[in-house]
Amino acid sequence: MNIAASSTDHPQDPSEPRAFVRTTFDLGDAVLRPWGREDAVSDAMLAELVAAAADPLIALWNPLPTNDRPAALAWLESRHAGWDSGANASFAVLDPADGVLLGGLSLRWVDRADGLAMIGYWLLPAARGRGLAARATNAVTAWAFRTSAARRIEIAHAVGNEASCRVAHRCGYLPEGTLRASHRFGDGTYHDEHLHARLSTDAEGGLPVNP
Repeated sequence: MNIAASSTDHPQDPSEPRAFVRTTFDLGDAVLRPWGREDAVSDAMLAELVAAAADPLIALWNPLPTNDRPAALAWLESRHAGWDSGANASFAVLDPADGVLLGGLSLRWVDRADGLAMIGYWLLPAARGRGLAARATNAVTAWAFRTSAARRIEIAHAVGNEASCRVAHRCGYLPEGTLRASHRFGDGTYHDEHLHARLSTDAEGGLPVNP
């Protein structure tokens, strides 16, 4: 598996507040790129975000507030603000050949001072079933531990979201229990969630070289 990060991939200075620094990843069959100003002026990208919000699985497990163009623009602005403040790292997952949107991945601080973060991901139908979510999660997880002084990263997903559970296991996020009625998902119902986590002191995740 080819994972290449941009030249901004530098370890965090321990004397500074933990922050995420814009970085691009080349996964071979996909590129993870920070959401940028260029996306807000791209009619194609805005249309793809509106379409993503309408996908049934995304709407259920990872609802996106991008139901129309103004909402998509506001959502993109929040992605920029997160990068600017160092509070979260939000990536577009793109086809390297034509730049078509394949999905998204976000890493955010839950407790920035304590080094506790949470990661989430979603893919459009054409990108599912090829291990892309796991490879993207594995790459960003390793980067966060290496460069931002993250101590612990969590994944929480609805018990019924079996695909997300497989991603967590493949990336070495150990199961830690069930959170009862912990989050209201796109169907308006509070679902139990499985909690998984990786520590910076854990061995590298179990993702094989060629999944």
